[in-house]
Amino acid sequence: MTIPQAIVRAALSPNQIPAGLTSDEATRQLERYGPNAMPSDAAKSVFAIAKEILAEPMLLLLLAAATLYLMVGELAEGLLLAGFAALTLGLVFFQQQRSEKALAALRTLGAPSARVIRDGKECTILGHLVVPGDLILIDEGERIPADAILHAGSGLVVDESLLTGESVPVRKRAGDGNEGSGEPGGDDQPFVYASTLVVKGHGTAMVLDTGTRTRAGRIGASLAAIVVERTRLQISVNRIVRIFGGLAAIVCCALAIFYGVYREDWLQGVLSGIALAMGMLPEEFPVVLSIFLAIGAWRLAQLKVLARRPAVIETLGAATVLCVDKTGTLTENRMRVRFLDILADQLEVRPDLRDTPQPFRSLVTAAWLATRPASIDPMDRAVTALASPVRGDNMLDWPMVREYSLKPELLAMSIAWKDDAGHFAVACKGAPEAVIDLCHLDDGTAKRVMERVQAMAGKGLRVLGVGIGTSTREELPDSQHDFDFTFAGLVGFEDPLRETVPPAVREALRAGISIKMITGDYPATAMAIAAAAGIDTKGGAVTGNQLERADANELELLVSSANVFARVMPEQKLRLVEALKRRGEVVAMTGDGVNDAPALKAAHIGIAMGKRGTDVAREAAGIVLLDEDFGRIVSAVKMGRRIFDNLRKVMIYISAVHVPIAGLALLPLITGMPPLFFPAHVVLIEMIIDPMCSIVFERTPPESDIMKRPPRPVGDPLVGFAQVALGIVQGSALLFVCLGVYQLFLYQDTSVEAARTATFVAVTAGNLSLALSNSRREVVVLHLLERGRMSFWIASAIAVAIVSACIFQPHLASLFGFTRPAAGQAALAAAAGITAVFLFDLLKFIPVMRRIVG
Repeated sequence: MTIPQAIVRAALSPNQIPAGLTSDEATRQLERYGPNAMPSDAAKSVFAIAKEILAEPMLLLLLAAATLYLMVGELAEGLLLAGFAALTLGLVFFQQQRSEKALAALRTLGAPSARVIRDGKECTILGHLVVPGDLILIDEGERIPADAILHAGSGLVVDESLLTGESVPVRKRAGDGNEGSGEPGGDDQPFVYASTLVVKGHGTAMVLDTGTRTRAGRIGASLAAIVVERTRLQISVNRIVRIFGGLAAIVCCALAIFYGVYREDWLQGVLSGIALAMGMLPEEFPVVLSIFLAIGAWRLAQLKVLARRPAVIETLGAATVLCVDKTGTLTENRMRVRFLDILADQLEVRPDLRDTPQPFRSLVTAAWLATRPASIDPMDRAVTALASPVRGDNMLDWPMVREYSLKPELLAMSIAWKDDAGHFAVACKGAPEAVIDLCHLDDGTAKRVMERVQAMAGKGLRVLGVGIGTSTREELPDSQHDFDFTFAGLVGFEDPLRETVPPAVREALRAGISIKMITGDYPATAMAIAAAAGIDTKGGAVTGNQLERADANELELLVSSANVFARVMPEQKLRLVEALKRRGEVVAMTGDGVNDAPALKAAHIGIAMGKRGTDVAREAAGIVLLDEDFGRIVSAVKMGRRIFDNLRKVMIYISAVHVPIAGLALLPLITGMPPLFFPAHVVLIEMIIDPMCSIVFERTPPESDIMKRPPRPVGDPLVGFAQVALGIVQGSALLFVCLGVYQLFLYQDTSVEAARTATFVAVTAGNLSLALSNSRREVVVLHLLERGRMSFWIASAIAVAIVSACIFQPHLASLFGFTRPAAGQAALAAAAGITAVFLFDLLKFIPVMRRIVG
């Protein structure tokens, strides 16, 4: 162990309560031992990125063309293509940096945390800041952040299977530092180990080792070597690229041989073949997919939603059912006193209440006397806040003598105090039935009290009964039943509904998403909260007992007819998920406890709570909700739909834009016309395509009806036959118009350079038009000036400026084989390219075309 055993024994001395490290001591320890983390992958160097890029087919083709030009003495053309290669490297570096920054931000948000005692106070810090000597607090469902020795614990049981391979958890006991080093897997050891999971109990422990010095750290290298499998989406996209790449290689070789044998111009044949291969290869597919998913995950994080797996982003837009917890998700997860009932009178406690009316003060005081001092229980805090201006100042000096805790057979607690007269003042609070029993109420009064309880529960309130009593005995009895309590009244608490919930529920329902609320509360409370949230309650509330008794068929009927589930145990959530999945639903499920993990893992979209959720719940889930607000879930669904829509749009655009590039490189050669495109022209077009894909489409705003249409079928592929076919048809229309422009100018006995220039203008105008047309499901000409299009207009302006420079700057024009066109010729060519696309865009008036695009 890192820390000498003598120091451990001194720190864990039973005669001294550990206060933890000071901030200065922690800083010195961090400097000495380093962060509590496994060595992460180093940032890729420039040479490492360049090595990866050099293996890409597109760049290999570009370098081959540059080399060929240089070998035959065409220095200017060779240097031009070499410059394009350098520019390609720069663009990839930019995209890599953009993605890495997004992923780094996500890693910061998703970093594990630890609770420690620093400067004598409990605080939560990032896990990598834990240092040897820290006093850490561990609780059920949490991962232990470092190797440590247990100082104090209550029923602590730890799953050490990560280290031992044994699935049976082991018991832990507190130690004094004399136990040696210890080994994982044994019962009643005081040592706990980094990355192991607390399955029961809680405790405090002093950190001995961190980072690579922990037991888990020693096997970290082998764990880091595990490669994360590609998603189905990534596999399908890469398959498309490989198919097109294979076809490009075959056609490239065939064209080179054809031109070399039949035209006896091997140089022209090879260059044209390379240009054709570059035009056919949709290498943007995997790049765009990676960028969209990385930036999409970052955008979700801005909504306080952490996507732990990229595949979840694709699934979000297909969610048909949201199963959500009530407490903390729909509500604020805090309690406040809402209602007081003393049987003779009732009071609705408004948030702005300044002074409790006199008749209710005795009830409030009694409730406060039945509350533990400095309690962190939400209802205790609510009582203390209400009682502060009511209780007598002298009561603050009363010593608490004894607490009678809650028991399964009596769901009430009592606290005895020594008053100023030396007598015992006793107050009880708890379940109304239990307090009725303690106060020995007659049947009539008891019935009246329970009627009030039911009425309050029907308003969504949690109700406690309160009793007050005194005792003149010299010694306190052993049982609460031995006190003479007087019934003081009922206190109703509410967990206020979040303000964002009703509008979020309405938006989800408009989007065709069903909302099902799951809670451990009573049915009446659950129904009241659900109704206030806007959830359909016509099917009533299904209880956990009903779920337990139902067979598979009955369960499917229950989950289809009801939207409120009350008195549900965490383990019953799994049955709900499985029943919904059998009905063909795409299920999102929220959870926070250890027992929620199976349901979170079984759901299509598991959503763990970031603040109150356990580590095991977060690991089982695909999404972590950082601020636990239901509105965030609906916003995440909207963002998931936007990301999927934009990915599909950009894939159609890529499919479309490569058709005229490849066609204009091939068709003039096989029809006997002069060569039109060389590698330099293809690369210049690619310089326009790449930013359009990775910047413009990624920033495209969501469709106006994105949350008004039903969820897409989960089997609907991102890039299916319909999308590829649409892209090919769009690109073919532009190809034949551009080919017509080329032939028209050649027919007018203009030079090849003039015809090439006009055709390139038409291709550029058509390229930009394709990007604009495919950026909306609706007819885009009706929305040219809508907000959120600034990135498109900026990118288009830059593209036009670059192409204009290549045409009008003499040296560049010479390199590209361009000549300065007349204004009328340029306008005609641009109009032809734009018309080819936007005439096709009008087909979006047909609903089926809109569905294919989005």
